[in-house]
Amino acid sequence: MTEAILIVEDEADQAAIVADYVTAAGFIATVIRDGGEALASVRRTVPDLIVLDLTLPGLDGIALCQAVRAFSDVPIIMTTARVEEIDRLLGLEVGADDYLCKPLSPRELVARIKAILRRQRKPDDGTRLIEIDEATRTVRLRGRPLELTPTEYDLFVAMARRPGTIYSRAQLLDLARRDSLDVNDRAIDSHIKNLRRKISTVMSDTEVIHSIYGLGYRVDV
Repeated sequence: MTEAILIVEDEADQAAIVADYVTAAGFIATVIRDGGEALASVRRTVPDLIVLDLTLPGLDGIALCQAVRAFSDVPIIMTTARVEEIDRLLGLEVGADDYLCKPLSPRELVARIKAILRRQRKPDDGTRLIEIDEATRTVRLRGRPLELTPTEYDLFVAMARRPGTIYSRAQLLDLARRDSLDVNDRAIDSHIKNLRRKISTVMSDTEVIHSIYGLGYRVDV
């Protein structure tokens, strides 16, 4: 069944471009330019995913996201024209699944949409993509074990338990320092690089750990 994407965006040109790319990717795109109208629409029929602009007439993106979260866990990608707004939104924890800064790359947005919707689906063969065994501190991807150091295990498991959540370097640093007080920001990047290399040996067709410019890292599965 074709998945429905609701685009809540008051800039007509931006909305049209996003809708064109979303449609070309095989989804059904609907555009609404007013926050209040969007909330009424979602109450009638919940889409498969919402692309939500922060600044809207009628009801802003934060209020709309919080209102939707009161009755639905539909995935929400929030967009904003300012990077600093993303920091504020992350602090507020308004319930969005992902954040993108304008000007948007339509291709990146579609990639984010696909990644989030992929997480909602069950694998056809019933195999779990990620298996975590806390007793043995082991991780398997598609049934294959990852050979991780204690720090790599802590970092990956923390992100994997909340897929789509952006973790800052400071947050990851706190996790890494459980094992060593000498870990620094550069060491975090090194651990992430090693994790990506090890993941690629068992799952080369999917990018699992994403770098979010100016913010940190997140796991998409």
